Amino acid sequence: MGHGGDVIAELTTDHREVEELFGKIEALPPGDEQRKKYADQAVIELVRHSVAEEEYLYPAVREFLPDGDAVADQELQDHAEAERTMKALEGVDAKDAEFDRIVGELMTEIRTHVRDEEDNLFPRLRSAASGDQLMKLGDKVRQAKKTAPTRPHPSAPDTPPANKLLAPGAGMVDRIRDALTGRGKD
Repeated sequence: MGHGGDVIAELTTDHREVEELFGKIEALPPGDEQRKKYADQAVIELVRHSVAEEEYLYPAVREFLPDGDAVADQELQDHAEAERTMKALEGVDAKDAEFDRIVGELMTEIRTHVRDEEDNLFPRLRSAASGDQLMKLGDKVRQAKKTAPTRPHPSAPDTPPANKLLAPGAGMVDRIRDALTGRGKD
């Protein structure tokens, strides 16, 4: 959840961890209950990651890139689509015929988003912001992930200041629900 380094290193490590979980899902046969456990773990990591990006990365993109508003708006749109897919995944079991379709849709959305961030956004941000600014953003992202929600909340605000105010409360409720149900453990 917290890896260290600047914001780009932190978020790239998150990307690798989620891809590893996707690989575990793909390696198992359809209907295997472990697929749902790995999907839940991926969703937990993706939601924390997305909340942190929305709180700190995208405001920095708006500040540092000349077309930052358009870039950030597109990233937020990508997040909204993935969040709706994650919400749909929440309601299906690995044995459900819809599980494979929904998890496949999520993997495609996330892989496309990751490729775009790593190939385009991150290099542009590294050129536009100082190393010190990127390190400070990395620290803020790590802190945000500690209190972020662990479940998708598609109707929650995704821009400051509302997202920064509401995310910790939703995160606390999500972590209580996770503890009571055992979700994300294993």
